Amino acid sequence: MANQQPSSGNPRVDIEYRRKKSAEEMRYQIVSFALMIFLTIVAFVAVGYEGFSGWFTVPFILLLAVVQVIFQLYYFMHMSHKGHEAPALFLYSGALIGAVTVLAFTTIIWW
Repeated sequence: MANQQPSSGNPRVDIEYRRKKSAEEMRYQIVSFALMIFLTIVAFVAVGYEGFSGWFTVPFILLLAVVQVIFQLYYFMHMSHKGHEAPALFLYSGALIGAVTVLAFTTIIWW
């Protein structure tokens, strides 16, 4: 299996390795969660601030949404781990097809 932990034959070493990896993974998730909360607050401030026009606010919020989706895929859905190449391929292929479809319909309507 691709996701098996290396076994040294010493249970104490294996437990320490798993604890270290779990602590590191938890740290990444907490930092990612804090960044997502910060980006959400920035989005609310951008909408609530009277000085920004809609031409700035809408693309800015869409950019923040894309950044949050990337954080969620890589840290909360564990796409950064080994062994998730096939689901990532299907996910990115679907996103590409969706983007091309939206682009095609946008160009058909506007031009």
